[in-house]
Amino acid sequence: MGESTTRRGIMRAGGAAAAGLAAGAAGVPGYPPPSPIDAGGVQEGRVAFPPWRGEADPPGEPPPAPLPPEERVGFAIIGLGRIALEQALPAFAECRMARPVALVSGSPEKAGLVARQYGIRPEAVLGYAQFERLRDMPEVQAVYIALPNAMHREFTERAAVIGKHVLTEKPMATSSEDCAAMIAACARAKVRLMVAYRCQYEQVNRAAIQAAQSGALGRLRFFHATNLQSNGPGPQWRYSRRLAGGGALPDIGLYCLNAARYLSNEEPVEVIAQSFTPAGDERYREVEESMSFTLRFPSGLLAQAQSSYGAYQEKSYRLSGERGSLLLQDAFSYQGQQLHLFRREGARGIEQHPQIHPRNQFALEIDHMARCVRESRRPHTPGEEGLRDQQIMEAIYRSAESGRPEPIPAWPAELPVRGPAPDPA
Repeated sequence: MGESTTRRGIMRAGGAAAAGLAAGAAGVPGYPPPSPIDAGGVQEGRVAFPPWRGEADPPGEPPPAPLPPEERVGFAIIGLGRIALEQALPAFAECRMARPVALVSGSPEKAGLVARQYGIRPEAVLGYAQFERLRDMPEVQAVYIALPNAMHREFTERAAVIGKHVLTEKPMATSSEDCAAMIAACARAKVRLMVAYRCQYEQVNRAAIQAAQSGALGRLRFFHATNLQSNGPGPQWRYSRRLAGGGALPDIGLYCLNAARYLSNEEPVEVIAQSFTPAGDERYREVEESMSFTLRFPSGLLAQAQSSYGAYQEKSYRLSGERGSLLLQDAFSYQGQQLHLFRREGARGIEQHPQIHPRNQFALEIDHMARCVRESRRPHTPGEEGLRDQQIMEAIYRSAESGRPEPIPAWPAELPVRGPAPDPA
């Protein structure tokens, strides 16, 4: 078989893309030149390769196309606790549109070490009282607030005043009044405000959203979510009502609440709840250990959820509809999500288990915020999403205290709680 025959076969396998990428492929002197399939090429501003696998296999992931570092959105990380050091900062290594350029911390020793680890210049390491100096750092376009819940409002408002966009951890704040104030401050300053609901950017959760809203499951009837963990000794800020705003509900029960809303694309109208706190455990003198609640939606969907600081970890949900159901294991975990779809095909019930290549969900949400900053977009999870969850959590607490169902305040139909869906990862 001659060279021309081989090349024709390659072009047929790769189609026009292979032909377009073949031009200019150069090999190592003294060796045969690479084929177009092996060499790839530049197409529409990114490196691309023609298919090399057979039709029976799923295609490989395309190579990432990150922005050059100087074009990425620069973030200042506010607070260097566990979420920042264990998750957010490492995720920047997988970001394609964002980079860390400044740190704000109350620990100069810790901040200095972290700055060296991430190549952040010493002049960009500040204390909390020096926060406003970020105004004079043009490389800082946005802040990532990774502080205890009660501090989110203060630093959101301070960031807005100096013209910096805001990505804040969830829950958005500790009261609906604080959430509304944060939204207003960012609107006045014309800066973007996004709440870090990482699960709404994670790819397997997005596949579950698509299945739920496509009609494949039929009308949705029941949702059941569990987010449990076994917490250790105090003191921790999570056990402080002033800093956390509550116990298991705002910390981990919020994931269940938010999932019921984003899967159904509905807003609940009523809730009934029960809480539990073990007697004599000083950790829970101010906050609840466990919370269970049921939300009723206008369509008739009933969403049940349990969250606890005192049980072996479980972070999954199940959604049941008229014509099918889905189970998402480890739905709220940092990794390891597994989606199962159940439906009838012909005379039999079948189970499908989509294989989805994972990406770091912190990197996905940070890059989404960066894209919104660069392109003046409304984030998918703006401040309104955080405010709505806070309103519902306040109704949950009222129900747990009264022992009766509580109505949930209506949300204005003309004000969407979410922005456009994130771009595919």
